[in-house]
Amino acid sequence: MQDKEFLTSLFEAAVKAADPLAALRAHVPDPPKGRTVVIGAGKGAAQLARAFETLWSGPVSGTVVTRYGYGATCDRIRVLEAAHPVPDAAGLQAGEALMQEVSDLGPDDLVVALICGGGSSLLPCPPNGLSLEDEQALNTALLASGAPISAMNAIRKHVSGLKGGRLAAMAHPARVVSLVVSDVPGDDPAQVASGPTVPDAVSRLDALNLIEDHHIALPDNILAHLLTTAADAPSPDDLCFAQNEVRVVASAGLSLDAAAALSRAQGIPAVILSDAIEGEARDVGRVHAAIAREVANKNRPFEKPIVILSGGETTVTLRGQGRGGRNTEFLLALAQELDGSRGITALAADTDGIDGSEDNAGAFVDGTSCARMRAKGRNPAADLAGNDAFSAFEAIGDLFSPGPTGTNVNDFRAILIR
Repeated sequence: MQDKEFLTSLFEAAVKAADPLAALRAHVPDPPKGRTVVIGAGKGAAQLARAFETLWSGPVSGTVVTRYGYGATCDRIRVLEAAHPVPDAAGLQAGEALMQEVSDLGPDDLVVALICGGGSSLLPCPPNGLSLEDEQALNTALLASGAPISAMNAIRKHVSGLKGGRLAAMAHPARVVSLVVSDVPGDDPAQVASGPTVPDAVSRLDALNLIEDHHIALPDNILAHLLTTAADAPSPDDLCFAQNEVRVVASAGLSLDAAAALSRAQGIPAVILSDAIEGEARDVGRVHAAIAREVANKNRPFEKPIVILSGGETTVTLRGQGRGGRNTEFLLALAQELDGSRGITALAADTDGIDGSEDNAGAFVDGTSCARMRAKGRNPAADLAGNDAFSAFEAIGDLFSPGPTGTNVNDFRAILIR
């Protein structure tokens, strides 16, 4: 098996471990006396809804929203599509549809919330005094800031009419069971999709401190909103959440375990550095390169052959106007550090099938990547400086584009050292 084919098989094993049907099977709640309503949001929400319909024998209705092009056919649950990563009017309508689904429910009713990564931008709901344009400006500023996802979501949930547990509060007195596919480091369900059905102890004042700590430039009217008590999200100890349940049904850790098991079954040892790595994508790439070189040259801290796996969610601080997401940026930095190395091949990709706003999930790297880029007229250092990793890998035909996978458990990174 060729190296790229081998790494692709590990990615596929990681994605399969987060398959919606397998993930939900052990977590379907008991039927209620009253109605069952499904709501959901995220890049894998439609596939989760279809799996839930397969597993649920009783009556069910509801609405979920996913990214454009990520839909799936469901018989009883309506699937809406909206924009990601910057929200649009379709997302605004989807948020209103989900709020309508949970209105007028009683104590005998059950709400099943299918939540996964991407839901933050798919459920815009500007609070009083703010507009969709304000929420778009907020998302754009956060995405360009380089702040970790936990900080972004802490801020988003205080500038929303339904995040931070507010959607679950609207469903009261119905019971809400949130089934969460985690795409965040640490698997805190309150962080996934900014927690529309899971309240969080992170306060409005905490959010203001995060804005200052990460030097995030927000529009004046959003800052003004955050200075008022109207931005306060509900407290986790509010009685309206007392009977609710939250279950993480799939995560990066489980997917990395599956990839490691497949690698070992094929005769190549595997180690998992962490499933919760954060930081600037280019910096994380350089650190991974240093570890790979140490193994290749000195057989430490691991003996070769070996596959080094990691997950988590890095960030990109925008410095230029190029194309690409955090995985391709990680890889371009990795490629520069591995330039000329032998016996090292890597794949990094987003498990949802899309890295940033382009149509690739990630790319492949080896010791010849930068030389081949230069032969095609690219300057790897300049491309990295301008956040144009997509163009660099496109030039050498090493983009990895599996298409939408139907799940999302964050980034997958694998470095094979022969």
